[in-house]
Amino acid sequence: MPRSLSHRLLIAIFWIAACALCKPAAAQNAPKSVVETEQVRAELMAFAPQGVPLGKDPAQSGDQPVWVGLQITHQPHWHTYWKNSGDSGLPTELEFTLPPGVMTGDIAWPLPRKIPIGHLANYGYEDTVLLPVPLIVTPGYKPSVLDDSLDVRLKASWLVCRVECIPQEGEFSLKLPLRSSTALNGPAFEAALKAQPKPLAGEQSVTLADGGQRLHVRVNGLPAALRGQNLELFPETPGVILTAAQPGDTAGPRTWTQRWDEGAWTADLPVSPERSESPSHMPLVLVAGGQGWRADAQVQGAWPALAPVAGVSPALEAALRSNAAPVGAAPAPMAARLAVPAGAFALALLGALLGGMVLNLMPCVFPVLAIKVLGFARHADDRRAHRVSGVAYSAGVVLSFLALGALMLALRAAGEQLGWGFQLQSPWVVAALATLFTVIGLNLAGVFEFGQFVPSSVASLEAKHPVVNAFLSGVLAVAVASPCTAPFMGASLGLAVALPEAQALAIFAALGAGMALPYLLASWLPQVARLLPRPGAWMQVFRQFMAFPMFATVAWLLWVLGQQSGIDGAAALLVLLVLLAMLLWALGLAGRTRLWVASFSIAAFALLAGAIGQNVVKPLEGSGAVAAAPGQPVRWQPWTPQAVQAALAEGKPVFVDFTAAWCVTCQYNKKTTLASAEVLQALDARGVQTFRADWTRRDPVISAELGRLGRSGVPVYLVQAPGGQPQLLSEVLSVDEVTAALAKL
Repeated sequence: MPRSLSHRLLIAIFWIAACALCKPAAAQNAPKSVVETEQVRAELMAFAPQGVPLGKDPAQSGDQPVWVGLQITHQPHWHTYWKNSGDSGLPTELEFTLPPGVMTGDIAWPLPRKIPIGHLANYGYEDTVLLPVPLIVTPGYKPSVLDDSLDVRLKASWLVCRVECIPQEGEFSLKLPLRSSTALNGPAFEAALKAQPKPLAGEQSVTLADGGQRLHVRVNGLPAALRGQNLELFPETPGVILTAAQPGDTAGPRTWTQRWDEGAWTADLPVSPERSESPSHMPLVLVAGGQGWRADAQVQGAWPALAPVAGVSPALEAALRSNAAPVGAAPAPMAARLAVPAGAFALALLGALLGGMVLNLMPCVFPVLAIKVLGFARHADDRRAHRVSGVAYSAGVVLSFLALGALMLALRAAGEQLGWGFQLQSPWVVAALATLFTVIGLNLAGVFEFGQFVPSSVASLEAKHPVVNAFLSGVLAVAVASPCTAPFMGASLGLAVALPEAQALAIFAALGAGMALPYLLASWLPQVARLLPRPGAWMQVFRQFMAFPMFATVAWLLWVLGQQSGIDGAAALLVLLVLLAMLLWALGLAGRTRLWVASFSIAAFALLAGAIGQNVVKPLEGSGAVAAAPGQPVRWQPWTPQAVQAALAEGKPVFVDFTAAWCVTCQYNKKTTLASAEVLQALDARGVQTFRADWTRRDPVISAELGRLGRSGVPVYLVQAPGGQPQLLSEVLSVDEVTAALAKL
């Protein structure tokens, strides 16, 4: 086959592969009306039985309104929240994007139900609920003659809870036909609208009594058929009444009473000790037999001063408030960030420098440093080459830390909840690193040489410009090492994200300088070069041997990916890496064999990437529970702020392990100190409730809690006694340290 023809065939195969890889991406970006998680199925639905009224004044149009709504179907025992969520939780929020001239009304909230949670109570929904929203199509809506539908886009956020709570969100899209009926979901909307409370006429009142400790409610105008029946009460104003109060025959601190008085329904309610509002009127929803009525009652009397709020964890409130905040909300100005004394800042810089030095001991950094050892041996007598390599490597390390630090600070300023190691919370980044290390390992093992399939000018860059090679080695070292927070790093990084930009970046620079310092000193001290053996055949063996730490790193990254995308994602990436290895091997062959084997490898890679590639980056939903032996209780419970608060309220001390699959230090502590019999016996002896906060995937609630504790990465270990302050342990745990901390509980 002529050489030009073979080149054309290879180019055609590459185009086919590119097209195959683009199709899944396009499918993932297509508009969707359904979002599913392990806890809920959320669907954007519409109801327009008479189509979309065009060119009509909504106030004068006799057409039925156009409705859209989010239907949430919950898994058993899970729930979301009403407009007043009760003692905890957050209401579902809907943010629509519509064409000019189209607006939305308020959510028509269906009747809620009371959901007891221990000593607390919430108002919300289980099973299936539809939250209808009216669309207001004004005369200002002017679709073009080519438009046949109205584009409706929705960004929704909700908090779904069982015992633990999970903030979730989704983006939805649907096209509402302009000139035809949309009535498929009519029964669901009709049922939801039927479940709306009916407004009551007449005078309604809420009177403060007992010095503002109780409320006397009087509601008139209820149907006569209800007289004598007990009603359920749901206040729309949050944070006023004691939500968990139970019906009783007599009024008490945690009970409420109701009765009928000459056709009016009356109730005596306890005010919450943590009251957070002093309303002048209180909309109340009364429910009986699946029907509801809404009374807007005026408050009579003066509210006493508000009591301090003893709510849930401030970290939960901050994280969930951030999760529910509108997109584009202005972040806090950097000028308002924490200012620290010069002495404390100097100690933070020293801690970052020491932490960076210790980072060189992390197993994930060793393969990159081993490659640099070959450079020392190759230039054993070239002091200038040593120094140039050391400076370039150090520059790569420091600049990479500065770039990652600047990116994290920029995202934080934009309102994102991030921490150190955020880059490995993305399956895309983990898969890319696994691919990179596979390629490097195959190259070290001698399977292929880069010069075989790249232009000679590119292949000779390393020889012509060793400074570039050394610089990129520093960049690679940071990419692998950054997720593993070593000792002395946690406090410094936690402080960095609260400092002004210049001081924060100085800490990141000190961290990079500490990591680069050992190599930099070795490159400038001739005594180190003299200790290395002279170049010889051993270098080829050593180079091939260094491939195995690279492959071990790939195995670790595959395990990390399995925590994020599941066994299917890890297996899919492994299959693709095998085909990549075959392709690289084929490119090293000669003649027609190279053409046919490489063509087969490319085609197989493209087909499988299109079939299973999406599994690599598909997020895995999970609760984070730790498996136990059959018949044994789960020792490590999944962490949530509510679970910790509940344990402390029951008088149990807690131990929290903030961890991540990509953190080597975390895994070392988990397999050694935290698994030791002595530590486990100490935990059991003091009745300590253990929690594990898994930060492998991005979690804004965990990020916020780490920030509250003054940390920006993992591992973090917390011990707290009921009524006491949290105590943080060191990042490299010892049995003695843990048992000593437990002995003080």
